[in-house]
Amino acid sequence: MTERIPAVDTLGIGTDRPPPPRFAYDRHTWKEISHLLANLPASLVGFVYVVTILFLGAGLTVTVIGLPVLAFGLLGARQLGKFERLRARGLLGVRVDEPSPLPFRGRGGFFGWLWMALKDPVGWRTVLYELMRLPWSIVTFTVTLTSLFVLWPVLPFIARGLANADRAMVRALLSPSDELEQRIAELESDRGVVVDTAAADLRRIERDLHDGAQARLVNLAMGLGLAKEKLLEGQADETVAAMVDEAHGEVKLALQELRDLARGIHPAVLTDRGLDAALSSVGARCTVPVKVTADLPARPAAAIEGIAYFTVSELLQNVSKHSGARSASVDVWRSENRLLIQVWDDGRGGASLDGGTGMAGLADRLGAVDGLFVVDSPVGGPTTITAELPWRDRDRMEGVGGKG
Repeated sequence: MTERIPAVDTLGIGTDRPPPPRFAYDRHTWKEISHLLANLPASLVGFVYVVTILFLGAGLTVTVIGLPVLAFGLLGARQLGKFERLRARGLLGVRVDEPSPLPFRGRGGFFGWLWMALKDPVGWRTVLYELMRLPWSIVTFTVTLTSLFVLWPVLPFIARGLANADRAMVRALLSPSDELEQRIAELESDRGVVVDTAAADLRRIERDLHDGAQARLVNLAMGLGLAKEKLLEGQADETVAAMVDEAHGEVKLALQELRDLARGIHPAVLTDRGLDAALSSVGARCTVPVKVTADLPARPAAAIEGIAYFTVSELLQNVSKHSGARSASVDVWRSENRLLIQVWDDGRGGASLDGGTGMAGLADRLGAVDGLFVVDSPVGGPTTITAELPWRDRDRMEGVGGKG
C-alpha cells in the first residue's frame, strides 16, 4: 500500500533538521551561534524601519500621502521578511516558502493597489516579527556572547534552545499567510499546466491532421483528377479502374484515421455509454488481457469522465509497450467525493514519474484539477498506479446534450 508523502509540511517548511546538539562544536552549532549573534544588528535595522514607517504613516494620515507612505512601507517590510527567511535558511536550516506576490494587475488602479497593500497580511506579520525581535535579539546576543566565554562547554545546548525559539518565530510569522495563500499559488501553477496541456493537445491534433488524413485526401483528389482526365479522354480501361480502386482505398484509410483522431479527442462510446463501456473498449485494444471493473452509481461530470478515460488509456498503452506483463486490471469506483482509479499489472515494474513513459504528464494533468497520482512499482513488479479525481455530479442538461 502506498502512502502520499508531501515534500513540505502545511507551513511550507522542509523536514531537514540539524543533528542533536553535543559538547563538541560542529558546523551546525557555529551556524546557530552566528545567527544568534547577528540577531541584534539585524533586529535593530528592522525595528528602526518598521517604527519609522508606522509613526510616519500614522502621523501623515491627516494628509493625502499618509496611507501611500504606509503602503510602500509594508511593501518594504516584505523585503525585510525575505531577508530574514534567507538568513534563517542559511544559518538555521529553516526552509519556508516565499509568499505569493501581491496580484496588483487589474485591481482597480491606484486605489485598488493601495487597499491591497494596506491589508497585506504578509507585510503586517513581518512588522510584528520585527517589533518582537528587538527585545528577543538583545537576550540572545547577551546570553550567547556571555556563554561563549563563561559557559562554552554547554553553549551548543544553549544555542540550540535559543535557535529553536528563532525557528518557531520564523515559521509562525514569516511563512506564507495560510493554507489559502498556498492554495492560490498552487492554482496559479495548475492554470499554467492546463494552458500548456491544451496547447500541446492542439498541436498534436493539427500534426495528426496534417500528416495523416489531410495527406491522404490530397492524394485522393490527385488520383480522382487523373482518373477523370482519362475518362474524358475515353480511356475507360483497367488503368482507370485501378486508379479508382486506389482512391477508394485512400478514402477508407482517411476515414479510419479520422475515426482514430476523433477517438483520441473524445470517443463516441464515452459520450453515449459512459466510462464503463469506454474503458472496456480501451481494455479490449490492449495487447495484454485486461479485466475492467467499474462500480459507479452514476456518471460523473463530462470533464472528469474524460480525464479518467484518457488516464486509463495512457496507462494501458504503457502496459502494452513497456511492462512485459501477462495480465492487467482496471478498477474504477467512487469513494465519497472522489473518483478513484487503480491500474494493476504483473509486469517487470520499475515505473516512475521520471521514467519517460508520460506519467509525469498524467500527474500534472490530474494535479491541475485537484487530483492525485501515485505510482507503486518496485523493480520486478507488480505495478499498481492509483489516480484520484474530484467527483462532480453530471448536470442533467449536460447529459442530455451529450447524447445529441
